Amino acid sequence: MSSLKNSQFGKRLRAFRGTGDENSPSRKRRRLNLESLSSPPKSPTKRIRSLATAALDVTNTPSKRHKTRYSIGSEDRFVPYRDQNNLWASYSLDENANKPSPSVRQPMRRWSLPDPETERADDLFKSVLRSELAGSPIAYHSLSRKSQFENSPSRLDDPTDRSYQLSPLHPETSSLINQPRPEYRNVAKTPFRILDAPGLSDDFYTNLVDWAPSGVLAVGLDKHVYLWTGDNHKGGAKLCTAFDSKDEYTSLAWMKSGSTLAAGTAQGHLEIYDTSTLRLIRRYKNAHAHVAGKRIGSLSWTSDTLSSGSRDRMIKHWDFRDSSAKPFRQCAAHTQEVCGVKWSGDGGIQASLLASGGNDNRLCIWDLRGSIRESSTSAGWSPFVRNFVSDDEGVSGIAPLYRFRQHKAAVKGLAWDPHLSNVLASGAGQQDACIRLWNTATGTMTNEIRTGSQVCNLLWSTNSHELVSTHGYSTQTIPNQIRIWKYPSMNMVASLTGHTDCVQYVSLNPNGETIVTGGGDETLRFWNVFPGRTSSAKDENSVLDYGKLIR
Repeated sequence: MSSLKNSQFGKRLRAFRGTGDENSPSRKRRRLNLESLSSPPKSPTKRIRSLATAALDVTNTPSKRHKTRYSIGSEDRFVPYRDQNNLWASYSLDENANKPSPSVRQPMRRWSLPDPETERADDLFKSVLRSELAGSPIAYHSLSRKSQFENSPSRLDDPTDRSYQLSPLHPETSSLINQPRPEYRNVAKTPFRILDAPGLSDDFYTNLVDWAPSGVLAVGLDKHVYLWTGDNHKGGAKLCTAFDSKDEYTSLAWMKSGSTLAAGTAQGHLEIYDTSTLRLIRRYKNAHAHVAGKRIGSLSWTSDTLSSGSRDRMIKHWDFRDSSAKPFRQCAAHTQEVCGVKWSGDGGIQASLLASGGNDNRLCIWDLRGSIRESSTSAGWSPFVRNFVSDDEGVSGIAPLYRFRQHKAAVKGLAWDPHLSNVLASGAGQQDACIRLWNTATGTMTNEIRTGSQVCNLLWSTNSHELVSTHGYSTQTIPNQIRIWKYPSMNMVASLTGHTDCVQYVSLNPNGETIVTGGGDETLRFWNVFPGRTSSAKDENSVLDYGKLIR
């Protein structure tokens, strides 16, 4: 017993009782028979009873409880628990089941480049889990053959019954897995050419890169406009310089045919050049000069008509054949800067619609042929628009055909589908981060794609039914991407990265295979993203071949 007194247990017991003197007053408590624990009985039943009694006595002792220390090898193995009644949460099929609480600190996000093939494979795997695990499949493989047909003799006459199947999967799942894999077009992930563009503006409200039908690329760099062709690797030829030293170019647009280039400036001047002779044809001084800050940020041609959108919230239409310095028509519907204007075609009946996007988050569709939905009165218009309608010449009675307010940020990206009439794609800034598709014949939105990043510009392919979008700031995906979408499914074909800043500009080569992008990193990057044009073979037996009917 002397060894017990000098042990750790004995010291703690004396410290608890007080001074440790045997004559000190103490309460009568049940004592633990340590001698009986030193030699446990051999019988398992008696041993269990003795341990239970000892445990009961220990809980009655006044000593402090200490954490039990387990010896190595005494712990049990960990078995994960899955709620059989909630398989959606067990297999991470429920998006809301595994969301952490706001108080939990989120780990740092690691960006990963989206891969269309991997995303579709993940979607296929999740759909299989939903149908097989999260549903309520009949466990026919666990039943005996007798019990399967015991209560339903009519099942014997149905050869498609699940009882006859040899696969444990549902028929829907088997057909989903066995379907042919979609073919993915191989798109080069790196640009084949990179050009330095010092002075290229990193401004969401400018449009400074455009490719002419003749193959000449026009780029606005600060106070100058340069023309570049693929033959000149040393640099582009300078076309013009701003008249005012404090002015700079903010928008460029080629006429759809010929060598005519229009350029808008930050001070509201509009200039038209003949690039074949490097000569200024016409200059509209103070084309937009109603308020301070007259920047012309967007231009668009249709036939001989040039439309310009400015910070003064006006859209003006100029006839290139008319030498007068006044626009023949003006449109007012936006309450803030006009970020983008785009005609639906180049002359003809397809060129009757004009799309405009503004910093007021509105998208307007105009029909300048005179098809007006609203009355000529300005009821319901803002005071700014009402003043222009009543005061300015040529504006009375002009109202947009449609006004769409679904966007939640400035609408800059506008693109008309060259393959289908009345199909328009629009994209907005970071607060919206969506691409929306519209049917302008019915005035309805047909699709909405959440990109997770700022949509700077949009462009349709002329060789394939695909859409290109360029992006900037992002909170959910990799910033500064170039994405290619397949219409009408709007599945992502490819995602390209390379720019280190917002990809503000994009333009299509006349051959329809190459695009050029420009960004705030002051570089121009050329990408081969679209297939070449395929000449359709003539069918000799076609009923439309009227030549064979001539004798």
